[in-house]
Amino acid sequence: VQLQASGGGLVQTGDSLRLSCAASGFTFGHYNMGWFRQAPGKERELVAVISWSGDRTSVADSVKGRFTISRDNAKNTVYLQMNSLKPEDTAVYFCAATTRGLSAGWDLYNYRGQGTQVTVSS
Repeated sequence: VQLQASGGGLVQTGDSLRLSCAASGFTFGHYNMGWFRQAPGKERELVAVISWSGDRTSVADSVKGRFTISRDNAKNTVYLQMNSLKPEDTAVYFCAATTRGLSAGWDLYNYRGQGTQVTVSS
């Protein structure tokens, strides 16, 4: 099983980034997918989650209106479009897969990928 996140980088306030997470080794279309982030000294936060079919999504209040999660089951990939980035969005971003509901926490995710660093300069 592999979840390979990519697309992170160093950007300026107000810029956009699109993170991708390519999945392999399991039946991607059977899993709800989440994006988490963790900043230094802070707890891991669920940023956005999408149902297995893509018909339901949820994003954290801290990114509502700026971040959008989507998925392409044909490509076994989940995306996180991040617009109007702020310095407080700086974190390592992780993708993960779960058979639990959309409100599941990190510990209830079956598979978790390595992170990609997003740094937003002011």
